[in-house]
Amino acid sequence: MSQTLVIAEKPSVATDIARALGGFKKEGDFWIGEEYIVGSAVGHLLELSVPEEFDVKRGRWSFNNLPVVPPYFEVKPIKKTESKFNALSKMIRSRKVTAIINACDAGREGELIFRFIMQAVGTKKPISRLWLQSMTKDSIRAAFESLRTDEEMHSLEQAARSRAEADWLVGINGTRAMTAFNSKDGGFFLTTVGRVQTPTLAIVVTREKEIQSFVSRPYWEVKATFEATAGHYESVWFDPEFKKIKDDAEARADRFFSEKEALAVVEACRGKSGVVTETKKRTRQLPPALFDLTSLQREANGRFGFSAKTTLSIAQSLYEKHKVLTYPRTDARALPEDYIPTVKETLANLQGLDAYSSFVVQILEKNWVKSDKRIFDNSKISDHFAIVPTGQMPKTLSEAEAKIFDLVTRRFMAVFFPAAEFDVTTRITKVQEHSFRTEGKVQIVRGWTEVAGRASKAGTDLCEVRDNESVLTKDIEKEALATKPPARFNEATLLSAMEGAGKTVEQDELRDAMAGKGLGTPATRASIIETLIEQKYIRRDGRDLIPTPKAFQLIALLRGLTINALTDPALTGEWEHKLSLIEKGNMTRADFMKEISTMTEHIVSAAKLYDGDMVPIENPVHLQHCCPQCGSEVVENYRRFACVGKDCGFSLPKVLCGRLFSVEELETLLAEHQVGPLQGFISKKGWPFEATIDLVREEGLWQIKFAFEDMAEEKAAEIEDAKNQPEIGVCPVCGGRVLATATAYVCEKALVDSKKCAFRMGRTILQREISEAEAKSLIETGRTQLLDGFISKRTNRPFKSFLVIDKQGRVGFEFQKKEGSDTVAEKVTKKTTRKPKKVE
Repeated sequence: MSQTLVIAEKPSVATDIARALGGFKKEGDFWIGEEYIVGSAVGHLLELSVPEEFDVKRGRWSFNNLPVVPPYFEVKPIKKTESKFNALSKMIRSRKVTAIINACDAGREGELIFRFIMQAVGTKKPISRLWLQSMTKDSIRAAFESLRTDEEMHSLEQAARSRAEADWLVGINGTRAMTAFNSKDGGFFLTTVGRVQTPTLAIVVTREKEIQSFVSRPYWEVKATFEATAGHYESVWFDPEFKKIKDDAEARADRFFSEKEALAVVEACRGKSGVVTETKKRTRQLPPALFDLTSLQREANGRFGFSAKTTLSIAQSLYEKHKVLTYPRTDARALPEDYIPTVKETLANLQGLDAYSSFVVQILEKNWVKSDKRIFDNSKISDHFAIVPTGQMPKTLSEAEAKIFDLVTRRFMAVFFPAAEFDVTTRITKVQEHSFRTEGKVQIVRGWTEVAGRASKAGTDLCEVRDNESVLTKDIEKEALATKPPARFNEATLLSAMEGAGKTVEQDELRDAMAGKGLGTPATRASIIETLIEQKYIRRDGRDLIPTPKAFQLIALLRGLTINALTDPALTGEWEHKLSLIEKGNMTRADFMKEISTMTEHIVSAAKLYDGDMVPIENPVHLQHCCPQCGSEVVENYRRFACVGKDCGFSLPKVLCGRLFSVEELETLLAEHQVGPLQGFISKKGWPFEATIDLVREEGLWQIKFAFEDMAEEKAAEIEDAKNQPEIGVCPVCGGRVLATATAYVCEKALVDSKKCAFRMGRTILQREISEAEAKSLIETGRTQLLDGFISKRTNRPFKSFLVIDKQGRVGFEFQKKEGSDTVAEKVTKKTTRKPKKVE
C-alpha cells in the first residue's frame, strides 16, 4: 500500500498534524497512519558546503585563496542532527512512500529546510506543499484540503536558496578577508562580517558617533502664568512667524539661543495685561494596525522590556505549543478579505474569557466587523497575514506568554473599535507684541484606547476664558535648558531602523511604503541583534544597545575600504527587496546571484589594496599636543594615533583592554603624562576594572603602562588589614579561618601562600556586593538565601540566584526552581549544584 510522507519542520508540529488528522500510531520518529506517514526535521538538518574540488583545505585565511565563489553549492548534514537526517532520508527512499508533502513552516526558511533535504536525498517523488497559517485542528485539516503544487513554490525556493547562498558568500569571504587584513602584522584576529548584521551594526555605530560628537547648546524658554476671571493658566512664549531652518535642526518656535533676548521678553511682559483667544478642534485617532512580528517586538520591548528574541520565542510558543495565535513570523499587518467569518467566530470564542467579554459583546452587537481595507486587504499580504488570536482558549500560560497573548488579543479587538476622539484646545495669549501658547487635550471618546489597555493621557487642565478676554501676567520667568544628543538605540528603535533600512520609520504609511526594503526579515532581525551581542560588537546597558570599540574599528575599516554594501543600510535593504522580487517571480535568481558575486569580489579586492595604517578614515583627528619623542604631530589612523615624524615610531592605541580612549583622554595623557583613574577596562577573564594610565620613558622610548601600586606592598597591606577584621567562618577547603579583607573573603592561608589554600571569594560578584552575613551563611551552610541584584555579563540584565559552594571551595549560582515544571532553570540548578561555576 502506497503512502504519502508528510515532513514537518519540528517534531511538535508533526505531532499536531497527526492528532488533527487522527488514526496514527507513533513508531520511533514517525507517526504511521493508513494514508500518511508524518515525520519531521528539527529545524535545519543540512548546511551549505563547497564541492570538494573547489574547497580550500589550507590557507583559508589568506588573501591568496580569496574570493571563494564556487560555481554551485552542495549540502552536508549538520553533525549534531545527522542521525535525524539519516532516519528521514531512509523513509523518503522507502518504496512504500510514493509522494511527499512539505509541511515545514510556511515561509522562506521553512522552504529552504525542506529543499535542502530533497537535494541531499536526491528523490524525484512528486511533492505537494502544506501551507499552514494556524495550528488549530480545523486549520490543519483545511490546509490538507487545499495543498499547493510544487510548481507554485518554485519562486519561494529560488528566493530561499539565493538568500542562503548570498549570506554564505558575503559572510565567508568578508570574514576571511577582514580577518586576513587585521592579521597581516602577525597573530590571528577574527573579524566577522555579514550581509545584514554588519549594515545593522553600522546604524548603531553611526548613532553613537552622533552622540559622541554632539555639542550641547544652551537655550532658554520663557514661561508665564496668566490670571483670568475664572482662574490661572500657564503658557509658553513662541514665535508665530517661525519657519524651520534647514541647517539648524535644533531651532524651535519656543526657543531662544540668546539669554539676553529671553530676558528682554520677561521684562517687557512682567505685570502687563494681555488678550487671549482660543480655538477648539475635535480630532479623531484611528486604532493602530494589527501586529506583524516587528511591530509586536517593538511594543513588547517598550512595554515589558522583552528582547526581540524573547518576544519571537514566546509568540512561536503561543502559535506552535498553545495554538492560540496564528503564525508569528509575518511582515503583514492585514487579514485576508475572506477572513470576516473567521474573525466573528474567533471573537465569539474570546467571549468566554472574562477579561475580553465586554469588548467582544460590543463588537458583535454593534456589527463593527465589516469589510475595511485597513483590516482586510489581500494586496497587503504576501505569505502570511497579521498575528491574531486563533479563538482557541489558552490554558496554562506563563506570565510572559500571557502578556504577549493579551497584547495581541487586545490589538485584535481594538482594530474593530471606533476611533478615539479628543478636543484639542489651542489658546494664544498676546502681551504687547509677544505671543504665548497653551495647548490642552481632553479625551471625549475613549474608542479603541479602552480595549487596547492604554490609559488616556490627561490634558492640560485649562480654566475657562472668554474670547478676547483681558488677562494679567501674574508670573513670568526664563528657564535655562540645553539641547540633548539623539537617544541611543534600544531593541524597539533598532528594529524600526532595520525595518526602514537605517531610517527610523514611525508612521504606518511610510513603513508600508518601505516594506521589503529593510534589513533582514521580521523572522531574522531578532537573531541578528543577538548575534551582534554574542560577537561582542554590541553590549546591552539596561535597555540601551551600545557599540563596543570592536564595532567602531570594523565600521571604520569597511568605510575606509569603501565597502559600501556593508556600511550603507539602505543599499543592503535593496538586496532584501530583490529577494522579495524573486519570491514574486519578478526577478531572476541568476541576476541576483551575479550581483552578490560582484559584491563579494569587491570586498576582497578592496581589502587587498591597503596595509593597516594606510587605510583612509573619515575625518582623522589631529591631536593638539605633539609627540613627546620628536615633537611632530600625532594623527589618527585606522588602528592608532601615530606620530607623523620620520622614523619616530611613537603611537598611542585607540583601544586598551577593551576600552576605547576618548580624544580628550589622549590629549591629557600627552600633556600631563598621566590620565585617570579610568573605568571600563576589561581583564582577560572578562572582569571590568579601573586604572590610571601613565606615559613613561624607558630605554629612550615613550610608552604607556597601567599605574598599579607595587603588588608586594599591596599584598602586605591586605594581610595586615585582614588581621584586624572579624573571622567570617571556617574555610571549606582547609579548615583555616576565613577573614574579611577590603576586597574579598579569603582563607588566612591563601593570603600568605595560594599553594597552601586557594579559597577566595570577592566581596562583589557580578556587580552585587556580598555582605558579611551572606558570606558567613554561604561558608557555614554551603548556600545563601535567594539573592537579587546580580548583573549578567552576557546580557547586562539583573537576575536572582542562590550562591552555593562545593568541597573544593568553588562558588557558583543555583537558580530558583519553578513549581511543577522541569524548567531550564532547574536543569541549570542541578548542573550547578554538582559542580558550581567559579565566580569572582
